[in-house]
Amino acid sequence: MSMTSKERVRAVLNHEVPDRVPIVLGISNATGIKMNTYREIKKLVGIDAPDRSIYDWPELNTARVDEETLQRLHVDVRGVLDLEPESIRTRNKNRPAGSPYVDSWRTGQVKVEGGEWIIGPPPMREIDTIAGLEDYAWPDPDDPTRYAHIRAEVEQLVKEDEYAIMGIPWLLFPFERAMVMQGMDQFLLNMAMKPEFARSLLVKLTDLCKRIMGHFLEECGEHLDMIKIGDDLGTQESLLISPRMYRDLLKPCHADLISFIKERTDAKIFFHTDGDVFNLIDDFIEIGVDVLNPIQTSAGKMSDLEALKNRFGSKFVFCGAIDTHRILPMGTAEEVDREVKRVIQILGRDGGYMLSGVHTIMNDVPAENVLAMVDAVEKYGYYPLQ
Repeated sequence: MSMTSKERVRAVLNHEVPDRVPIVLGISNATGIKMNTYREIKKLVGIDAPDRSIYDWPELNTARVDEETLQRLHVDVRGVLDLEPESIRTRNKNRPAGSPYVDSWRTGQVKVEGGEWIIGPPPMREIDTIAGLEDYAWPDPDDPTRYAHIRAEVEQLVKEDEYAIMGIPWLLFPFERAMVMQGMDQFLLNMAMKPEFARSLLVKLTDLCKRIMGHFLEECGEHLDMIKIGDDLGTQESLLISPRMYRDLLKPCHADLISFIKERTDAKIFFHTDGDVFNLIDDFIEIGVDVLNPIQTSAGKMSDLEALKNRFGSKFVFCGAIDTHRILPMGTAEEVDREVKRVIQILGRDGGYMLSGVHTIMNDVPAENVLAMVDAVEKYGYYPLQ
């Protein structure tokens, strides 16, 4: 029996077998499509739609994919996003061309050779005392212009009653936010050498994330199927911090944030974390993660999909796993087709899997390979699986 996209996603989230594997693509900065590849997709399939940026933030270079393209890509989820405060948006739109983008946290991007934008200088690099945290000019999480558009957008999606809805507030979560604000090297050093300061910074950031999340959920929480959170914790071969340090300093913040969310919505927790995070998966399950993304198959133990499915398949849903390290950017369309089939046959067994790329589809991915990926789901993703 054919399902709507909403029914399909909800079946997977409830650990039931859907009619086909759902697709999550082009709706967040973690499951998104960079602008150049997005343009090539539109050109290839003959769609005439304007370029828009996710969060109205061009420097991220991630597309806010138009509805016609989402439908061509068979995407089963639609996203609801917040914005930076209106004053920040206006200031950045009116700044001199090529000058740094600065967000409400006083971080942002700077333009480099070739027209690319990279993360700017960390504004808190020299701060290493709790008193210094108290003196920092933190953003205003209560600014209503962050959230003014949300209710109308989500009510329209509810009225259409076709797609699953994911909430995607732009927070950067405590660990990533701390590294952006202090610099990765400095914050990791502080975690080791000044753990009480690091703990205080993480708690402060968690509290601000909760305030933003609270306002966000007031606008749309009752209508969400998933809420996206996460922190990048892994590398190609291991973790950025030890499991013991994670459990001591960061896990309580993640647990606090997840508990806060679950008190305010029935939405499933969609947790994004790159790299080889195999040794933390039991921790994620313990604190209430429902969906794990992006399953970076090029990274260490995350490449063993059979082990992941056998050990954790009954505990949560997998989302991602289509390699963006080699297969999507450098493979042929036929190789992409084979990889999608392989991943679906393992992670999609008995349900419990939503297909996406491993993190954002970057500008080096040919449009033909993106289409090959989603079209392979139409070939191999219907249940019972081939």
